[in-house]
Amino acid sequence: MAAPKHRPQRRRLVALCFLLGRLWEALAAHARYSVPEETEEGYIVGNVSKDLGLELRELAERGVRIISRGKPQLFDLNTRSGNLITAHKVDREELCAHSPRCLVNFKILVEDRVTLYAIEIEITDINDNAPKFEAENLEVKINEIAAPGTRYPLPEAVDPDVGVNSLQSYQLSPNHHFSLVVQTGDDGAVNPELVLERALDREEQAAHHLVLTASDGGAPPRSSAVRVHVTVLDTNDNAPVFAEPIYQAKVLENVPPGTRLLTVRASDPDEGAHGKVAYKIRKINEKQFAIFQLNENTGEISTARSLDYEECAFYEMEIQAEDGGGLKGRTKVLILVEDVNDNRPEVTITSLFSPVREDAPQGTVVVLFNAHDRDSGRNGQVDCSIQDNLPFQLENSIEDYYRLVTARVLDREEVCEFNITVSATDRGTPPLTTEIHITLNVADINDNPPIFSFASYSVYLPENNPRGTSIFSVTARDPDSNENAQVIYSLVEDTLQKLPVSSYVSINSDTGVLYALRSFDYEQFRDLQMQVTATDSGDPPLSSNVSLSLFVLDQNDNAPEILYPALPTDGSTGVELAPRSAEPGYLVTKVVAVDRDSGQNAWLSYRLLKASEPGLFAVGLHTGEVRTARALLDRDALKQSLVVAVQDHGQPPLSATVTLTVAVADSIPDVLADLGSLESPVNHEASGLTLYLVVAVTTVSCVFLSFVIVLLALRLRSWHKSRLFKAAGGELASVPASHFVGVDGVRAFLQTYSHEVSLTAGSRTSHVIFPQPNYADTLISQGSCEKKDPLSMLDDSRFPIEDTPLVPQAPPNTDWRFSQAQRPGTSGSQNGDETGTWPNNQFDTEMLQAMILASASEAADGSSTLGGGAGTMGLSARYGPQFTLQHVPDYRQNVYIPGSNATLTNAAGKRDAKAPAGGNGNKKKSGKKEKK
Repeated sequence: MAAPKHRPQRRRLVALCFLLGRLWEALAAHARYSVPEETEEGYIVGNVSKDLGLELRELAERGVRIISRGKPQLFDLNTRSGNLITAHKVDREELCAHSPRCLVNFKILVEDRVTLYAIEIEITDINDNAPKFEAENLEVKINEIAAPGTRYPLPEAVDPDVGVNSLQSYQLSPNHHFSLVVQTGDDGAVNPELVLERALDREEQAAHHLVLTASDGGAPPRSSAVRVHVTVLDTNDNAPVFAEPIYQAKVLENVPPGTRLLTVRASDPDEGAHGKVAYKIRKINEKQFAIFQLNENTGEISTARSLDYEECAFYEMEIQAEDGGGLKGRTKVLILVEDVNDNRPEVTITSLFSPVREDAPQGTVVVLFNAHDRDSGRNGQVDCSIQDNLPFQLENSIEDYYRLVTARVLDREEVCEFNITVSATDRGTPPLTTEIHITLNVADINDNPPIFSFASYSVYLPENNPRGTSIFSVTARDPDSNENAQVIYSLVEDTLQKLPVSSYVSINSDTGVLYALRSFDYEQFRDLQMQVTATDSGDPPLSSNVSLSLFVLDQNDNAPEILYPALPTDGSTGVELAPRSAEPGYLVTKVVAVDRDSGQNAWLSYRLLKASEPGLFAVGLHTGEVRTARALLDRDALKQSLVVAVQDHGQPPLSATVTLTVAVADSIPDVLADLGSLESPVNHEASGLTLYLVVAVTTVSCVFLSFVIVLLALRLRSWHKSRLFKAAGGELASVPASHFVGVDGVRAFLQTYSHEVSLTAGSRTSHVIFPQPNYADTLISQGSCEKKDPLSMLDDSRFPIEDTPLVPQAPPNTDWRFSQAQRPGTSGSQNGDETGTWPNNQFDTEMLQAMILASASEAADGSSTLGGGAGTMGLSARYGPQFTLQHVPDYRQNVYIPGSNATLTNAAGKRDAKAPAGGNGNKKKSGKKEKK
């Protein structure tokens, strides 16, 4: 319970300390100076910077200046030296009239700290004014029967100076009848009186001339004189007497001119002219004399013009009553002017700190102003207020100075400008109000980052766009202003496929428009993720990011690509086999195609575009399978050409075609016999000029070759004839009959090409081939030898064949087998190479050669038939019934006979880029065998 009892005491102690601190601060921030009046402009009054503890550099930097309220500025502040100097001559009498002390008060404002310092300057008096009488001549009337010692008031001299410089003494010129007596009143006024020393005799001297001199106490003293003319009158024994020694009146300052204030009355018991009294105003300055008017006959005092309490609240005057005999009486009149609420409060803005930063802390001074009412009392008490819905509050600073401070932190983005109405109302009846309007701007700071319209963006761009295409525009808004709201756009560095994002897309730093720097390919990449940064230009800059996803839309820009059957690069066509015994629906082959596009653009359909025998074959719409539409007949040609079109579903649709050659045969000899006639279609458009070149080169080559052959034959015929015949006879006798092969198709299969001339590189029709029979290592039957080759019409005696010894054919490698990956078949029926091409290496080639020779041997021995099965070529007995010709795709391209350079292909097929390499290798091997 003790703690709560001590809490009020602690609070009082804290409040007392606070008040003492404020009082000490107020005393410390107060400076007093004195300066004599009438000093020249630029007179140094004092050093403010030193006395107030301000550095010289702070005077200019902090906006130190003088504030004077509604009065001419008498002093200036030199910010370079810190001295307080006079702005012009100062007249103490004009400022303070008869006040004993003349004080000038003003404030010095340190603007950046909103600190006020009170300055008080006392204007000291100098003897710059001489005493002055109201008139230069004065007439005094005295009755001749006046007794000595009678006193007659004289006019006073007025000296506006104060202290010793004011009026100090009077002197009367020497004479025999009068003396001077000076009376000091209760208010300190010095009143001269003329005293009669000796009786007057009008008959002796009717008038006396005197001089009254008034002197002040200044150094040097100043004086002035008035001539006093004394007229000796006949007997008048009663002077006017006022009813009251002092008259007082109170009047409101707003009374109109002509208003009667009071009436003074003086009585004189004399009769006639000596009893008639005239009134006159005395002891009033010239300014106040014009304010009032006095009726000389009635003694009524009224206002001559409007009164102003704020100008003068108290008037004092002396009224003199004089009768016709020259006797006078005096009384004092005091007029008190009462204040009325006739002045509105005056509001003067001392400092306006606009614009104010929006991050200004609570309590920051934004406006310093003065609210003053010239009225007095409650009429001069002013209350100030502002609107209630503003983030500001008023604080009374010093006396009638107010500070408008922030009540909370401002937000320029919420309100950028405040229209503040300050109302100053006095407490008079009725109250008067003055309103001033202050426009306060809020200065922006960079407190808001740019904000994008959406949290993320998705952009869809069709592929194959032109370079430099505007693809999208992002916009970020910054609620700040000026440079704080200027947004700069950029891309966040990132990589895509080992390339920076900036190599794909660029962005306009001012507008936020994105441009494509390259043409996008949907098949290369389908989307691009990037970050766009919006940075303002403030200090420090603020930024924000937004994710942008660029999706590339697929266009139908890729035609279908045929994987099987693979198109040979030399222009030849692939050959598929179909047995004549095939039933309807028999699967001949399958066209396999893909489309690099996606979606509907990649949906493929197959159709038979052209066929040499319409209705014989059909193509699956969606599978690409080529099947027989009916049973094969004997009248159907061996060679069937099919053109299959593969088309996608894009807009517009794209397509590709492939030409299939289907060989219809039941046995291998039929196939081999007609393979030479299966030629690839010739491009007639490109063969015009090349045809003539081929003919010319062929003719020259034939002539030259014929000449060489004939020359060699003539020289070597006699030398080799006997030995070759003997060797041939011995070898033929030792050869078994089973080694003789009499099949015409095998003879055509073993033909080779001995000379090849290339005219133009890359031309499919620029090769001239000279066929020459080669029967090395092969025993030829009599029947087959009797047949003449159409391209070999020369006599056998002129072309001996015994120049190379016959070497028996090596048997095929028994370890050779087809692997699952190498096992041939139709498209879609094997898991190996999608193109279906035969591996072009020496090992596999020799194995296939051995297989075909074994089949040929079976045919010659009669142990098996070539037509053992549909499309089997007689191989099912050796390698199994499941192995058919359907498993051997395009085998003619890479079939070689051991010991021979012949290939099972047409002339165009030999121009394949890969074929010469393998062919040359076999030729070399064959040559070596022949040498052996």
